[in-house]
Amino acid sequence: MVTVIDGQDAILGRLASIVAERIMDGEEIIVVNAEKVVVTGTKEVVFAKYKHRLELGEVKRRKGPFYPRRADLLFKRTVKGMIPRYTTTGRDAYRNLRAFVGIPEEYSQTEKEKPEFAMRKISGKYTTLGAVSKYLGSNIR
Repeated sequence: MVTVIDGQDAILGRLASIVAERIMDGEEIIVVNAEKVVVTGTKEVVFAKYKHRLELGEVKRRKGPFYPRRADLLFKRTVKGMIPRYTTTGRDAYRNLRAFVGIPEEYSQTEKEKPEFAMRKISGKYTTLGAVSKYLGSNIR
Protein backbone atom coordinates (compact mmCIF):
# COMPACT_ATOMS: atom_id res chain seq x y z
CA MET A 1 0.00 0.00 0.00
CA VAL A 2 1.25 3.44 -0.95
CA THR A 3 0.75 6.36 1.42
CA VAL A 4 0.95 9.93 0.09
CA ILE A 5 2.00 12.52 2.67
CA ASP A 6 1.69 16.26 2.08
CA GLY A 7 4.75 18.04 3.42
CA GLN A 8 3.29 21.54 3.35
CA ASP A 9 3.89 23.36 6.69
CA ALA A 10 5.32 20.23 8.34
CA ILE A 11 8.44 20.52 10.49
CA LEU A 12 11.39 18.79 8.82
CA GLY A 13 12.75 16.67 11.67
CA ARG A 14 9.36 15.58 12.92
CA LEU A 15 8.11 14.60 9.48
CA ALA A 16 11.37 12.82 8.66
CA SER A 17 11.23 10.77 11.86
CA ILE A 18 7.64 9.72 11.14
CA VAL A 19 8.54 8.76 7.58
CA ALA A 20 11.68 6.87 8.69
CA GLU A 21 9.71 4.86 11.22
CA ARG A 22 7.02 3.96 8.71
CA ILE A 23 9.37 2.93 5.90
CA MET A 24 11.26 0.72 8.34
CA ASP A 25 7.94 -1.03 8.98
CA GLY A 26 7.73 -1.82 5.25
CA GLU A 27 5.31 0.88 4.17
CA GLU A 28 5.85 2.70 0.88
CA ILE A 29 5.76 6.46 1.43
CA ILE A 30 5.50 9.26 -1.13
CA VAL A 31 6.08 12.82 0.11
CA VAL A 32 4.73 15.65 -2.03
CA ASN A 33 5.36 19.40 -1.63
CA ALA A 34 8.85 18.77 -0.23
CA GLU A 35 9.82 22.38 -0.96
CA LYS A 36 7.22 23.61 1.56
CA VAL A 37 8.59 21.60 4.50
CA VAL A 38 9.58 23.96 7.32
CA VAL A 39 13.07 24.11 8.85
CA THR A 40 13.02 25.83 12.25
CA GLY A 41 15.68 28.32 13.23
CA THR A 42 16.80 31.69 11.99
CA LYS A 43 17.36 31.92 8.27
CA GLU A 44 21.05 32.80 8.61
CA VAL A 45 21.84 29.83 10.86
CA VAL A 46 19.93 27.34 8.69
CA PHE A 47 21.54 28.62 5.50
CA ALA A 48 25.01 28.52 7.07
CA LYS A 49 24.49 24.92 8.23
CA TYR A 50 23.41 23.65 4.82
CA LYS A 51 26.11 25.68 3.02
CA HIS A 52 28.76 24.13 5.29
CA ARG A 53 27.44 20.64 4.54
CA LEU A 54 27.52 21.35 0.82
CA GLU A 55 31.14 22.48 1.00
CA LEU A 56 32.26 19.35 2.86
CA GLY A 57 32.22 17.20 -0.27
CA GLU A 58 34.68 18.40 -2.87
CA VAL A 59 33.27 17.44 -6.24
CA LYS A 60 36.48 18.18 -8.12
CA ARG A 61 38.41 15.59 -6.12
CA ARG A 62 35.55 13.04 -6.17
CA LYS A 63 35.48 12.68 -2.43
CA GLY A 64 32.36 12.79 -0.32
CA PRO A 65 30.16 13.35 1.48
CA PHE A 66 27.97 14.68 -1.29
CA TYR A 67 25.00 16.76 -0.16
CA PRO A 68 22.12 17.57 -2.49
CA ARG A 69 20.80 20.99 -3.43
CA ARG A 70 17.23 20.14 -4.42
CA ALA A 71 14.48 20.29 -1.81
CA ASP A 72 13.18 16.77 -2.39
CA LEU A 73 16.67 15.29 -2.14
CA LEU A 74 17.40 17.34 0.99
CA PHE A 75 14.36 15.74 2.59
CA LYS A 76 15.43 12.26 1.50
CA ARG A 77 18.92 12.89 2.90
CA THR A 78 17.37 13.83 6.25
CA VAL A 79 15.41 10.58 6.34
CA LYS A 80 18.50 8.65 5.23
CA GLY A 81 20.30 9.79 8.37
CA MET A 82 17.53 8.33 10.53
CA ILE A 83 17.59 4.76 9.23
CA PRO A 84 20.30 2.07 9.38
CA ARG A 85 21.24 2.41 5.73
CA TYR A 86 24.25 0.07 5.90
CA THR A 87 22.05 -2.93 6.67
CA THR A 88 19.91 -4.75 4.13
CA THR A 89 16.71 -3.79 5.94
CA GLY A 90 17.73 -0.13 5.93
CA ARG A 91 18.63 -0.14 2.23
CA ASP A 92 15.38 -1.86 1.34
CA ALA A 93 13.41 0.58 3.47
CA TYR A 94 15.11 3.59 1.84
CA ARG A 95 13.96 2.32 -1.56
CA ASN A 96 10.36 2.65 -0.32
CA LEU A 97 10.68 6.45 -0.01
CA ARG A 98 9.97 8.88 -2.82
CA ALA A 99 9.83 12.66 -2.50
CA PHE A 100 8.64 15.26 -5.00
CA VAL A 101 8.77 19.01 -5.43
CA GLY A 102 5.17 20.02 -5.91
CA ILE A 103 2.44 17.49 -6.60
CA PRO A 104 2.84 15.22 -9.66
CA GLU A 105 -0.28 14.66 -11.75
CA GLU A 106 -0.57 10.98 -10.81
CA TYR A 107 -0.91 11.91 -7.11
CA SER A 108 -3.01 15.06 -7.46
CA GLN A 109 -6.32 13.23 -7.03
CA THR A 110 -5.24 10.86 -4.25
CA GLU A 111 -5.99 11.51 -0.62
CA LYS A 112 -3.02 13.07 1.16
CA GLU A 113 -2.17 12.46 4.79
CA LYS A 114 -0.90 15.19 7.13
CA PRO A 115 0.68 13.74 10.29
CA GLU A 116 -0.50 15.71 13.33
CA PHE A 117 2.82 15.28 15.16
CA ALA A 118 4.66 17.08 12.34
CA MET A 119 2.11 19.90 12.11
CA ARG A 120 2.81 21.59 15.43
CA LYS A 121 2.48 25.35 15.62
CA ILE A 122 5.75 27.16 14.98
CA SER A 123 6.35 29.92 17.49
CA GLY A 124 9.81 31.04 16.42
CA LYS A 125 11.65 31.86 13.24
CA TYR A 126 11.72 29.40 10.36
CA THR A 127 12.43 28.94 6.67
CA THR A 128 11.41 26.35 4.09
CA LEU A 129 13.39 23.69 2.24
CA GLY A 130 12.54 25.50 -0.98
CA ALA A 131 14.29 28.65 0.27
CA VAL A 132 17.30 26.59 1.39
CA SER A 133 17.37 24.89 -1.99
CA LYS A 134 17.22 28.21 -3.79
CA TYR A 135 20.06 29.55 -1.63
CA LEU A 136 22.21 26.51 -2.41
CA GLY A 137 21.71 27.08 -6.14
CA SER A 138 19.20 24.45 -7.16
CA ASN A 139 17.73 24.69 -10.64
CA ILE A 140 14.32 23.44 -9.52
CA ARG A 141 12.34 26.25 -7.92
